[in-house]
Amino acid sequence: MDKLLMLEPGMIIWTFITFGCLLFILKKFAWKPLLASLEKREEGIRSTLQRTEHAREEAEALLAEHRKIMQSSELEARRIIDEARQSADKVRDEILAKAEEQARMMTTQAKADIQREKETALAQLRSEIADLAILAASRILKENLDETRNKALVESFIADLPKN
Repeated sequence: MDKLLMLEPGMIIWTFITFGCLLFILKKFAWKPLLASLEKREEGIRSTLQRTEHAREEAEALLAEHRKIMQSSELEARRIIDEARQSADKVRDEILAKAEEQARMMTTQAKADIQREKETALAQLRSEIADLAILAASRILKENLDETRNKALVESFIADLPKN
């Protein structure tokens, strides 16, 4: 075992020569392809990072644009709802005004109809009262006076009565 741990100058020299040759061979044939491969991989990673950063920036821009469009859409929706509400209020007010006007007209018409019917009923009532009064007077007097004179007399009496 001692032999393994002993340092021999020849072995040290051959180890350095072998190591130097190995380094020279590696440098000549393997080092450049390894470095080229590492540089290529580093460039690929850098390119991927740049594309990722660019995609992230585009995504943020699209998100900002989407938010802007959503905000604009919300404002437009609110405006449309407000316009619809105002239009509905206006239509409701117009309908109410028309209904009130129609109710006033119907009330006025009904009052006029009632007044006309009242006057007609009063005229018929006066005519019937006059006929009844003439009939009653002629039975009482047992004589038939001139009918036109009797009618004029009764009508003047009725005209003197109160209007109600």
